[in-house]
Amino acid sequence: MTTTTNDKTIINEVTIQAPVSLVWYAWTISERVSEWFAPEAEIELTEGGAYELYFIPGNRTSMNTKGCKITKLINEKELHFTWKGPDQFETLMNKESELTLVRVSFESIHDNNTKVIIEHNGFNENEEWLEAMNWHQMAWSGALDSLKSALEKGEGKLCCQP
Repeated sequence: MTTTTNDKTIINEVTIQAPVSLVWYAWTISERVSEWFAPEAEIELTEGGAYELYFIPGNRTSMNTKGCKITKLINEKELHFTWKGPDQFETLMNKESELTLVRVSFESIHDNNTKVIIEHNGFNENEEWLEAMNWHQMAWSGALDSLKSALEKGEGKLCCQP
């Protein structure tokens, strides 16, 4: 796995031993997302549809991406959505006008492997935002590790538990 930070954009990448269709479904079907990312997910696979993750089961008020939307879809190639940070960054990046953007790219490569690239941008320039970027860099790395483990071994590790 590779992780870099470029001009207020986080880029994480992983190659998974699974066909692109399965990796796509892991990101775009609510039940599949809840196997590796967040215990509850509400995903409406259409531009403008919900991309909401709930990191505390049964809790719809904290540690979630409620209100986030899919902004672009290219089947089995790209998934773009708005993003909210965890509660500790709520006042910094969770207002509707300050949401960051996530782009997930899927590339089918040899022998039924899939390269997944996450680009997360929209971070501002100050110390608070640097802390949020560092947190998200770590979180996206963990999420991709969990995705890889879930698809290759059937053992996803849910992200961001309090």
